[in-house]
Amino acid sequence: MIIDIHAHFTAPDKLFAYKSNLLAARSRPRDKLKLSDELITEALNRPVHGGASHLEQLDQVGTDYQIISPRPYQMMHSEKPERIVHGFCEACNDLTARQVQLFPDRFIGMASLPQNMGVSPKESIPELERCVKELGFVGCLLNSDPSENLEPPPGLGDEYWYPLYEKLVELDVPAMVHGAGCRADRFNYTLNFILEESISIISLLSSRVFQDFPTLKLIICHGGGAIPYQIGRFRAARIKGGRARETFEESLQRLYFDTALYTQDALEMLFRWATPDRCMFGTERPGAGTAKDPKTGQWMDDTRPLIESIASLTAADKKKIFEDNARKVFNLKI
Repeated sequence: MIIDIHAHFTAPDKLFAYKSNLLAARSRPRDKLKLSDELITEALNRPVHGGASHLEQLDQVGTDYQIISPRPYQMMHSEKPERIVHGFCEACNDLTARQVQLFPDRFIGMASLPQNMGVSPKESIPELERCVKELGFVGCLLNSDPSENLEPPPGLGDEYWYPLYEKLVELDVPAMVHGAGCRADRFNYTLNFILEESISIISLLSSRVFQDFPTLKLIICHGGGAIPYQIGRFRAARIKGGRARETFEESLQRLYFDTALYTQDALEMLFRWATPDRCMFGTERPGAGTAKDPKTGQWMDDTRPLIESIASLTAADKKKIFEDNARKVFNLKI
């Protein structure tokens, strides 16, 4: 079985019209957004990202299940007042839940949290509980910078985040560290994802988080940002310190990673340092990588053949990456 742990929903246009009205009115509407099953199904069956439809693209690459969530860059975590962020987040999570109900043999739900600039992570906990306990979601996205580069909060290694970690442990669900929007002048949200993932890893591995929460499950998306590919710098720093109880690569293996990387070289390096035990197949398809390589004619986010061709991976390793690790981390019953 092929389980893609990193995917985002394909939504009807009506969702984004709803978002525009929230931003224009700066208030939360009295009534929840209502999307018909016909609109939801139509969105999943129309061509997207220069290819076929969302559902057709899964068939084309042989993906059995996707864990889907709202598209992070749309979540407007830095907007005020806080209530409009909550309203849009709830609408997105409700849409995710309905897509899962309509296509239970293809999709599994992951929540977005209604994080907001300058607001304690505690305020996201009620929506997390709703999504897990009522909607049946198996995890959530975690944005390490809800300010979207305006007023960055403490790093993920800080006790500021502990209330959320406590709830994740209590519910026994993982969080996928995934940046959201970006309001920096010098770079866009795509680069911001890589920066936030890199900052998050170093903050977490320089902290007591995994001593205080030994069963906490955190997934760093997009192959861990820059860290597995610059690991020599951090290995050297740990060696120079001389007092560490474990090597940097041992610390790195306390985290989980997806494989949303679109070159074989990058995938091989991720598996080398993170190990197949801590990696799960993830593509974002259809999304950022849904483009054809002009040299090969292959879709860049069709990474299953790349992973299958890596000689250093055993059959057992590949099964862990494509299926077993996801079953364990997300407590999947499929």
